[in-house]
Amino acid sequence: MTTAVRVEPVTIGPTWRRNAAGRFVLPRRTLGWEILGWTHEYLEQPDGPDAGDPWKFTDEQARFLLWWYALDEHGRFVYRDGVLQRMKGWGKDPLGAAVCAVEFVGPCRFGGWGTDGKPLAIPHLASWVQTAAVAIEQTKNTMTLFPGLFSTRAITEFGIDLGKEKIYAYEGQCRIEAVTSAPRTMEGHRPTFVLMNEPHHWLANNEGHAMARVIVRNLGKSRDGSARSLRITNAHNPGEDSVARQDLEAYETQGEDSDILYDSVEAPEDVDLDDDEQLRAAIEACRGDSYWLDVARVMKECRDPRASEPEKRRYWLNQNRSDRSGWITPAEWGAIARDETVEDGALVTLGFDGSRFRDSTALVATVVATGFQWVIRVWERPEGVALWEIDAEEVTETVAEAFERYAVWRMYCDPYWWEDTIAHWAGRWGDDRVVFFHTNRLGAMSMAVKDYETSVRAAELGHAPDETFAEHVANSVKRPTGFKDEDGLPLYVIKKESQASPHKIDIAVAAVLSQQARKAAIAAGALDDPDPQFYTP
Repeated sequence: MTTAVRVEPVTIGPTWRRNAAGRFVLPRRTLGWEILGWTHEYLEQPDGPDAGDPWKFTDEQARFLLWWYALDEHGRFVYRDGVLQRMKGWGKDPLGAAVCAVEFVGPCRFGGWGTDGKPLAIPHLASWVQTAAVAIEQTKNTMTLFPGLFSTRAITEFGIDLGKEKIYAYEGQCRIEAVTSAPRTMEGHRPTFVLMNEPHHWLANNEGHAMARVIVRNLGKSRDGSARSLRITNAHNPGEDSVARQDLEAYETQGEDSDILYDSVEAPEDVDLDDDEQLRAAIEACRGDSYWLDVARVMKECRDPRASEPEKRRYWLNQNRSDRSGWITPAEWGAIARDETVEDGALVTLGFDGSRFRDSTALVATVVATGFQWVIRVWERPEGVALWEIDAEEVTETVAEAFERYAVWRMYCDPYWWEDTIAHWAGRWGDDRVVFFHTNRLGAMSMAVKDYETSVRAAELGHAPDETFAEHVANSVKRPTGFKDEDGLPLYVIKKESQASPHKIDIAVAAVLSQQARKAAIAAGALDDPDPQFYTP
């Protein structure tokens, strides 16, 4: 008898919180309960085998709706913006269309407190709902649902005039319209709600960034502060600077106390697409209660050789995966992990990369004889602390301890933000031992990155098992430089996914610099000198 494989999805958002009894936690105050009743009364299933039946959210969708319309004690919305990230086919567009319908003529605003202390929901009598995308075809995903979504009763009672790109109610007082990427023409609008469709496709080169900024500014002008946007998206490509990626980074920066309702269900990182049981269980976990998604068919899509693995994982497992080549894979990195005792006085080189305020600062050592690396110290901004600066004296003390404990042949330092401090180090230990290595000099840095990657794959380097070290290596993304190596192959440097990304890479950069210093030591014959104290690199 075989045991069924169970895959626990990775979830983000209050929709997935449970209490001690294992039940889902629901918001204390919300307009959602009235809205659930209103949608069942005035909306219909727009397509599929249930077309024409009264609208009904799945339990998962209903929980999201309750949280989306959650209120604080003053009757204001808890969440200023929302992101709903799900696998392809989950039902994001129908749910988005239903929310648009509620914002159009439904009970979508706080109307005071009832005698029972519960909030009352009232309609917005001058609603201006926009469905936004960077291409008209994307807005059709939502707009084409409205003719079948509104019941005959809703059309009659609210005076709804259905159109292809604009829908009116109450003789034009309320409207829904489709808008695409023409940010200048949108400037100055006063929408009461915007559904942003597929922001994983909103990039700088298709004016997606500019459009998102205009939408945010327009919503910020609402008199009562209740105008909001909901973004419905598939998993994004981390190698692209999309609005969807920016949304996730903004949420991660603020954490669970964020005023962005971020809701996502994705398969765990290690799901094997070639394992039938794992894949089936992962799809079922991501699908949730979207019963209409056929697991067997989705499995076939995940095995289609015409699509890349990152693409399959983004669309069918809701994993944020990049099509761009990563730098060093977790498997490659794990293969060179080892335990090694480093004695006091060992001949080593150091690499230093850091920031003052936002990013991490790291000091990495490499044993010249063996290529073994470890993190001497990393300084990172504590979570929840906005204003923070690294203690430069503490960093200097750590560097001094390394020089006292080991025979440091050379230390390469990226001087950005640390020029004066590194200059003092050079004066203290010698400018032939403490040397500036400018990581923004693309030619030298790209060769250093290539050398490091080659050394890892040839197992010429090793490292102490360190979760943070591994994270910084995994966070490193290749960025082309325009330079080529001696074989004519393109060279690249390593960067964060974006400048604002909370995912740090400073340990990886320090490791590259430490390895370059080791190569210089070996080339200078340091291993042949029996007395390290006399090294004059």
